[in-house]
Amino acid sequence: MATMIFVNLPVKDLTKATEFYTALGFTQNAQFSDQNASSFAISDTIHVMLLVESFFKTFTSKEIVDATKATEAIVALSAESREGVDELVEKAFAAGAKKSNETMDQGFMYGRSFQDLDGHLWEVVYMDMSAVPDQP
Repeated sequence: MATMIFVNLPVKDLTKATEFYTALGFTQNAQFSDQNASSFAISDTIHVMLLVESFFKTFTSKEIVDATKATEAIVALSAESREGVDELVEKAFAAGAKKSNETMDQGFMYGRSFQDLDGHLWEVVYMDMSAVPDQP
């Protein structure tokens, strides 16, 4: 079995967060979704778990970071093409995301970023491995 990653994110409004991630085209897994959580498959091995803050707090003794004011992590996803980067990021903006950084274009690597409704940072990147410069 391949290693899987589950990104767990605290959210203030589960309904709005669920609508946002649905608008991105991610597939909700009803088996792991209820009044406290909404589970989405991004791929076969990557999942995002949206957890209402009170439920999220049951998994940690630390304070929850207010992602609109501070950053704890940036979640980066690969895309199949530059167009794939643009498509996902534009879906995010249409669903209410905010711009995070300027577009990054290094020729072989292209990326854009957004903040979801709770301020969590996401990057979407395409890398043309055949054009990566040789390292000294």
